[in-house]
Amino acid sequence: MSTHDAHGSGGYHEEGSYLSGPPGMISKIWQWASTVDHKKIGVMYLVSVLAMFFLGGMAAMAVRYELLDPVRTVITQMEVDGVMTEVISTTGDRLTPIAKLIGADSANQAYNRLFTLHGAVMVFMFIVPSIPASLGNFFLPIMLGAKDVAFPRLNLLSWYIYVVGSLFGVLSIIMGGVDTGWTFYTPYSTTTDADHIRVVFMVLAAFILGFSSILTGLNFIVTVHKLRAPGMGWFDMPLFIWGLYATSIIQVLATPVIGITLFLLIFERVMHIGIFDPSMGGDPVLYQHFFWFYSHPVVYVMILPGMGIISELLAVHSRKHIFGYRAIAFSSLGIAAVSFLVWGHHIFTAMGELAAILFSGLTFLVAIPTAIKMFNWIATLYKGSIAINTPMLYALIFLFTFSIGGLTGLPLATLSTDLHLHDSYYVVAHFHYVMMGGTVMAFMGGIHHWWPKMFGKMYNEWGGMLGGILVFIGFNLTFFTQFMLGTQGMPRRYANYVDEFQSLHVLSTYGSWILLIGFLVHLATFIHSLIAGEKAPANPWGGLSLEWETQSPPIEHNFHHEPVLTHGPYDFETVVPPHCDPKDYPLPENPSAH
Repeated sequence: MSTHDAHGSGGYHEEGSYLSGPPGMISKIWQWASTVDHKKIGVMYLVSVLAMFFLGGMAAMAVRYELLDPVRTVITQMEVDGVMTEVISTTGDRLTPIAKLIGADSANQAYNRLFTLHGAVMVFMFIVPSIPASLGNFFLPIMLGAKDVAFPRLNLLSWYIYVVGSLFGVLSIIMGGVDTGWTFYTPYSTTTDADHIRVVFMVLAAFILGFSSILTGLNFIVTVHKLRAPGMGWFDMPLFIWGLYATSIIQVLATPVIGITLFLLIFERVMHIGIFDPSMGGDPVLYQHFFWFYSHPVVYVMILPGMGIISELLAVHSRKHIFGYRAIAFSSLGIAAVSFLVWGHHIFTAMGELAAILFSGLTFLVAIPTAIKMFNWIATLYKGSIAINTPMLYALIFLFTFSIGGLTGLPLATLSTDLHLHDSYYVVAHFHYVMMGGTVMAFMGGIHHWWPKMFGKMYNEWGGMLGGILVFIGFNLTFFTQFMLGTQGMPRRYANYVDEFQSLHVLSTYGSWILLIGFLVHLATFIHSLIAGEKAPANPWGGLSLEWETQSPPIEHNFHHEPVLTHGPYDFETVVPPHCDPKDYPLPENPSAH
């Protein structure tokens, strides 16, 4: 892809970047609050989802610290008049100070509220919007050669809806939180807590957040269809766009189902009309079908954009044409299609034998398009000129951790083994290897890859590599031990456990601390970059897609002139990257045709 600029290959108008603004704090705040620039909205989403990541992560640290010992530790500690006081309960049933602080009836209920907080925040407020709403919003129009998304004002509205939904969730937490689990399973979610307003607020938060997801998906679909640069066909788009496109289809089609389901749950809770509660003539299994009909496709809302990022990272940082472009593109659509057919594997124990057999068989279909991606990514690395840097490190971490996540899903899709592993720590480990080992690792790789373009500053490479190594070690120490816990019979969602599980729980908790240190190293690296980082060149990695033809950071309207397509996004063997010295990127004498 190439742009024809009247000022030459490296020339720009004297126009400020999208980060420049009017003088005065009030004017700048208003400019950002009222902006319809997709880049600023992407940055606001990035800050918002990272804040939710921090909140959910702190809840996870509290949960892991609690599990250091079979008896309670974390929820028996609180600060009184500046002095940290610790009261140890040997039974787990004594009402502890922190339990009183959050309005729990018992220490176990306080623990339940902690892991519900972790799950609800991480799923609905962080991981679902993380890549599409932040990196997707920022780069989808630029990679298509467009000035903005199709509906800029709708884009801003989606961010405000996200903020409102998150505030309802945070308000529920401040009021004491809920102990229903992040799935809000009935009838417990319709009967628990005398002060039911907290449950209503948390469910309402997820309901509101769904509208933000739908609007974002709709915006992306129309943008991809209508605003591609001249000459850009469907198979000239970067694979990150294909991942976002498949994601958007799922968001638009599946999210209304969870919206209706959560609305019915609130209606039943407030009006006491039997829909899911069997004591009032309802059916709790109906809720499970409705919930997972959305929540399994939303797993691919989480992972498909991450898969798109990995395609970009592996191609750019190995300077090699992506292997099997069309296969990877169609596999994204294939995953989106199959995702609507396999929700039943979450509830094997709640359905008949025939239905369970059918859902088990359908679940294995997901392995086909996923395996296509994995083999093509590995083939892309073969004989590539691999750069050892932070984005490539995270791409390689993704290949390792996501492979474990995918392969450990096969026993859960098999009826005979799932009955034994169901509701054990094996499920917790598998879920985190897919979601965190997949989506979050790709998200971190994408942030490091596009950070210079977004903010015009380079980061310290050694800091990025150190953070990535610590995250990798901490993540695997935290969650691989949980596979062993699950196969040995440790059930999930229990604060107290028998003594023989303690050594593995201790290792898992120590791993979570290493993981936290790794993320703090990344935070320090990014802050240092913003304050004292070197100015980023327009194309620091030698990429060929359109975002690397803009200046760093981009101007408000992205391009000075309408970009015109002249080559593909992965033609590294035949094209010198824009704004790069040809001496640094020599082409082979007999480049292979692609």
